[in-house]
Amino acid sequence: MYNAAITGTGLYTPPNSISNDELVESFNAFVNEFNQANSAAIERGEMEALQASSSAFIEKASGIKSRYVVDKAGILDPQRMRPSIPERSNEEPSVLCEMAVHAAKQALQNSGKEIADIDGVIVACSNLQRAYPAVSVEVQSALGIKGFGFDMNVACSSATFGLQTALDLVKAGTARSILLLNPEVCSAHLNFRDRDSHFIFGDVCTAIVIERQDLMTVSTYYEVVSAKLATEFSNNIRNNFGFMNRCAPDAESEKNPDKLFVQQGRKVFKEVSPMVANLIVEHLAANDLSPADLRRMWLHQANLNMNLLIAKRVLGRDVTPDEAPVILDEYANTSSAGSIIAFHKYRDDMAAGDVGVICSFGAGYSVGSVIVKKHVR
Repeated sequence: MYNAAITGTGLYTPPNSISNDELVESFNAFVNEFNQANSAAIERGEMEALQASSSAFIEKASGIKSRYVVDKAGILDPQRMRPSIPERSNEEPSVLCEMAVHAAKQALQNSGKEIADIDGVIVACSNLQRAYPAVSVEVQSALGIKGFGFDMNVACSSATFGLQTALDLVKAGTARSILLLNPEVCSAHLNFRDRDSHFIFGDVCTAIVIERQDLMTVSTYYEVVSAKLATEFSNNIRNNFGFMNRCAPDAESEKNPDKLFVQQGRKVFKEVSPMVANLIVEHLAANDLSPADLRRMWLHQANLNMNLLIAKRVLGRDVTPDEAPVILDEYANTSSAGSIIAFHKYRDDMAAGDVGVICSFGAGYSVGSVIVKKHVR
């Protein structure tokens, strides 16, 4: 068995950003048009009028102020309200591959690794662009990496579950180093006509290099002390889009809202928050650590109120921004990539010996907790 460590991370941020004000203007234009077109039915009580949104509502409900997206114009067009992403030929790199390559190159540079040092590629994200061939194998080819690649999906916990998988491969000697990639185009599965969720997601890609400690060339690295995963089935966060949709007797069913992201937000908040906090505390105790030993928590960036509650349950007190950094105000919820963005942006100021937890939680329900410790050689 080998010891494994995180030696580099990377981040690709799309060039287009949408503020809450811009998103609300588009959404409210759609609402006004819908209510006017259906005014007679609304007056007869045959349908309910849609309710307008506001930037104040969005920020209070989520803490989100803006989000990055792969396409801005299509989302803000009240007649379309979804990103415009033209199909590419089989000879062109896919969107996920293109994003992943950008993030991968940064992670490789930060880890001091060459292409020849990487033995495997894992693409772990909430929505894969296609069934096959695997996006990971496409990225492997684009970068010129030998070895193997495979895709995996555990929704918002894809990154931590992927990290555990990469750790096991490295520790077992199956690979010297693994490149873990989390390309998230969440705007493509978001219903921008739903007031309760149209503001939630953004697009991004993160990358992590996990390698054997005896092969490291960097002076600063994060030892992975332990990883703990948990799943518990729930329908409260769901996306029913899949290859069998076209087989339904009513093929138009693929246009139904449940073929996009749907959730029962209040139930998720109530059920997931204690589940996550308890898992972190139990995970720490199993490794002879207490919450007081934590320097930082890089939590999944889903909802500010949820993160504050989880951190308070773990520490037994209100948390400071330094202890649980927030990036969702700028990036929104980026599914599996959220906790990794926080780790990427808020890890350099950790001192040697400091301990932190990278934690994800989401549909499934799925929860991943990864305890890391900073070292400087």
